Amino acid sequence: MPTFLILIVVLVVFFLASAIRILREYERGVIFRLGRVIATKGPGLIILIPIIDKMVKVSLRLVAMDVPSQDVITRDNVSVKVNAVIYFRVMDPNNAVIEVENFLFATSQLAQTTLRSVCGQVELDDLLSEREKINAELQSILDAHTDPWGIKVTTVEVKHIDLPQEMQRAMAKQAEAERERRAKVINAEGEYQAAGRLAEAAGIIHEHPEALQLRYLQTLREISAENNSTTLFPIPIDLLAPFLRK
Repeated sequence: MPTFLILIVVLVVFFLASAIRILREYERGVIFRLGRVIATKGPGLIILIPIIDKMVKVSLRLVAMDVPSQDVITRDNVSVKVNAVIYFRVMDPNNAVIEVENFLFATSQLAQTTLRSVCGQVELDDLLSEREKINAELQSILDAHTDPWGIKVTTVEVKHIDLPQEMQRAMAKQAEAERERRAKVINAEGEYQAAGRLAEAAGIIHEHPEALQLRYLQTLREISAENNSTTLFPIPIDLLAPFLRK
């Protein structure tokens, strides 16, 4: 009798260990009965029929997956390395288990090929300046391909673009030349404005000669304010006019 009781206890423990499953709030269980899907259960306590029922757990939490660096040749034939990160979650556990063998691996491979394809269709300047547009295009393509798997791609972000050393030097020279061009334009604009002001001042002095005398006095005051041992006295041009006419 004691042996029989021990056997009963062992069978009960085996049954409970095989039949009872506990799923967390973010988990769902796809139940297979003799190879056929019968339901998706969870969260909480799940009771299975030992040997007959099998359960595959699927997490519904947001997954952040890093896309390894991909060698990309842009539209203008520049070789770069681009990596990204994608955020997605499982929306339909049944499709995530039935439609694809390993949805994490499949999503990673699809993200890599899509990243190379999209970045290869744009020029380098657009790849560097229009990150948001490229991110939106990547998200749209990935979401359309993963929708049959029950997966929703929410965000795709291009993280880093690694340029060759020669391209970095060429871009640095281009940026330096652009800064020099802007400096020359600003300097020329300043010279143009200064010349206009000088022309206006010459017109005023021509109409009012006494203004030149006032300027002489102002210059003399500025010179005398400094600690100089030599003082210059300007001579009115009117005194030299008779000699210039001769």
